[in-house]
Amino acid sequence: MRKHLVLAGGGHAHLTTILRIPEFVARGHRVTVISPEPYHYYSGMGPGMLSGTYTPQEARLHIRRMVQDRGGLYLEDAVDRVFPDQQVLRLASGTEIPYDVVSFNVGSSVPLGDADLACPNILPVKPVVNLHRVRRMVLSSEYGDSPHIVVVGGGPAGVEVAANSRTLLDRAGGKGQVTLVAGTKLLKDHPAAVGKHAAASLLKRGTRLLQGVRMVSSTPTRLLLSDGSSLPYDLILVAVGVHPPSLFRDSGMHTDTAGGLVVNEHLQSVQYPEIFGGGDCVSLKGSPISRVGVHAVRQNPVLFQNLMSSLEGWKLESFKVNPVYLLIMNMGEGTGIAWRRNFVWAGRSAFFLKDIIDRRFMRRFQVSGELEEPI
Repeated sequence: MRKHLVLAGGGHAHLTTILRIPEFVARGHRVTVISPEPYHYYSGMGPGMLSGTYTPQEARLHIRRMVQDRGGLYLEDAVDRVFPDQQVLRLASGTEIPYDVVSFNVGSSVPLGDADLACPNILPVKPVVNLHRVRRMVLSSEYGDSPHIVVVGGGPAGVEVAANSRTLLDRAGGKGQVTLVAGTKLLKDHPAAVGKHAAASLLKRGTRLLQGVRMVSSTPTRLLLSDGSSLPYDLILVAVGVHPPSLFRDSGMHTDTAGGLVVNEHLQSVQYPEIFGGGDCVSLKGSPISRVGVHAVRQNPVLFQNLMSSLEGWKLESFKVNPVYLLIMNMGEGTGIAWRRNFVWAGRSAFFLKDIIDRRFMRRFQVSGELEEPI
């Protein structure tokens, strides 16, 4: 029986399914992929794209072409509401899409808090394409030849963006200032040695590091801090953590406190067996995991298998959470900081390993001529 599989989002956890669309088509199923952007930018290479270590072509996947070349239907749109009892999706355009099985990999967003949302020079670091936009803005001299970039957020994303903002300015002539507003403490949820290496790397290259303060609000020209002080800025990049979209909560579905769709060990909604999901937008019942890209990558094959199994009536596989994984931060200028549990090392070898891992991952899915596209 011909069934309709819908993939909402073209993120990390859906890549294997998109790559293997012909297998669904061969079994008589229709596949529709809905994404607001034709390209998916890989988060692991985003900071390097900001600094110029990677070109946009190296850091992205052409989801639209990937889908269409494999016999799927691509819709440049976004899911606005889910009607799970009717098995219908409403899109931002107003179109309604029925489904037999649907999977969500719609990512997450960075909250801007009390920042002036009307200011075009205040940007969250997600979606990752924003980092490409920032690079173009800085290189166009939109902020003069000595811009002040303020990065808000003391986690890995904030550290990487601050380090690669410094590299961007250095490669553009060495002028300008980067300030990292790290909140309570730099990398407070990570091994102490990681924070120590990160602080040393940032300070050595002239980045101003502010700890013990956080962003309170902003005006069009100044960032107001929790200690009562303020900073002038040309550009603010916000990296204060990620939250799932309000889509599932707004649709009356079971979510965690952050709004992530609650799924079981099969990456299947605990309420609706025909709904699946992966990546930052879901929460695994009984096994809470951090919202980092490594989990979405690991969910890839399981999600593919379970979507096919749901359509075909086969037994579902379980996603086994492995809490141990290697994390590597890109600290700019070909250096990195790597850690696995409490084992930490820093330097060029760390970035070299990260580069190998990231390029290998991208080679698996860059099957649509991405590297040959014009800049």
